[in-house]
Amino acid sequence: MASTVQVPPPPPPPQAPPPRYRRSLSGPIVLISIGTVFLLGTMGVLNWSSLGHWFAHYWPVILIIAGIIKLIEYQAAQRQGARASGLGAGGVFLIIMVVICGLIATQASRFDWGELRDHIDVDDSDFSWFGQRYTYNDQLAQDFPAGASLHVTDSRGLVNVSSSDGNQIHVTVHKRMNAESQSDADKWNAGTKPQITVNGNLVNLNANNEGAGDHGVGIDLDISLPRKASVTVNTRYGDVSVLGRDGDVQISAQRNSVSASDINGKVSLNLERSSARVSQVASDVSIEGRANDVSIEDVKGAVHLNGEFMESVRLAKIAQEVTFKSSRTDLQFSRLDGDLDLDSGDLQASDLVGPVRLTTRSKDIRLLGVAGDVRLQDENGSVELRMTKLGSMQVENRKGDIEIYVPDNAGFQVDARARGGDVETDFDALKIDNSNDTATATGTIGSGGPRLVVNNEHGTIEIRKRSSAAEMPTPPSPPSPASPKAPRAPAAPKAPTVSEN
Repeated sequence: MASTVQVPPPPPPPQAPPPRYRRSLSGPIVLISIGTVFLLGTMGVLNWSSLGHWFAHYWPVILIIAGIIKLIEYQAAQRQGARASGLGAGGVFLIIMVVICGLIATQASRFDWGELRDHIDVDDSDFSWFGQRYTYNDQLAQDFPAGASLHVTDSRGLVNVSSSDGNQIHVTVHKRMNAESQSDADKWNAGTKPQITVNGNLVNLNANNEGAGDHGVGIDLDISLPRKASVTVNTRYGDVSVLGRDGDVQISAQRNSVSASDINGKVSLNLERSSARVSQVASDVSIEGRANDVSIEDVKGAVHLNGEFMESVRLAKIAQEVTFKSSRTDLQFSRLDGDLDLDSGDLQASDLVGPVRLTTRSKDIRLLGVAGDVRLQDENGSVELRMTKLGSMQVENRKGDIEIYVPDNAGFQVDARARGGDVETDFDALKIDNSNDTATATGTIGSGGPRLVVNNEHGTIEIRKRSSAAEMPTPPSPPSPASPKAPRAPAAPKAPTVSEN
């Protein structure tokens, strides 16, 4: 039998080598471009602020260029039969970073940084990245018409007004700015020259802060002019001081400190988160808006306060009517011979002349040496009244005690009711009933006279002789201000206190 011969199978065909990956050039190109830009910036060839402006507006171009490079690499790989490289983890991370940084830069470029800078009271020179600081000084002088008034506009800078002899206005200009170069500073200085214009009986002094466009330029003005002239000052950022005026003074200020002293005319302040100190005024004083600390002393006229007062109000020696109105407190009386101190939780005063009208809440009230009628309403606070001359009285309170001290020999009528509390008195002639949920005190002392109507809810009522009151220190007087000096830049802001009077 013939043997069978097995034929070996043919060898498998050789396999083609796997396609090679082409290295991407996008990464090196991006690194080279970034390095070149930073090199030019450190050498001073490129301006950093301009570079940031370009990136904020045109950063998507980086993604477009990177995409074009990847597309060209893909087509070249296809022609050569090679496989184009993908993005990889590094490429994805780079794209994400470019998008995030670009979006942040775009939003930052649209933000009003000047408004934020004004709000937190910082100056360009406080931070080195705003450029190098440059200062310039200048002098202005010209005749001031008899009977004219001055109007000052300075959106960023200190304003100091004082009196002078003669019939001229003199202005000393102190200018400060931050710029990348001397040439930029010189250009902005030339564009922000303060200007004095005369239109009939009105003299306008414009600091011209906006002449440099978006570049912040601080311009301090020291102004001296005839004492008889009235003065109006409008400022947005910078302290204001006015010393020695026979005419009226009007000041509009935001986020700064205002002082006015030795004024024979009226003083009118419109404040926005600003503090004020006013003293030695021969006429009326009025303040409105949103104020922080307010101190007013030695005023021969009336004082009117209307707005929101975030920290404290201090008054002393006001010869005529005082009115105070806010969303929380409504106060009015005829004269203040002593002191008054008002903050978010307390109201203390001495030597008030009535009639006194007070409506408030959540305050402890302590009025010493009150003469005349009293109408008082409070809640969530204690009330203490010490009368020197008794008038008709109506006092209402909730969730707080009431103490009333009257002259020992005074004659008066009493109708007092305390729901959820007791009534106590030093006057034996009053009929007291504390047996029920509502305690009462009724009766007539002496020959009668003014009527005292006192109502309290969830608190006691005490009607005492003044001689039985323990002597307690009166509220301290505000310190007498020295002669105002040229204002200084505000200190770094404190954490805001969320409270209103």
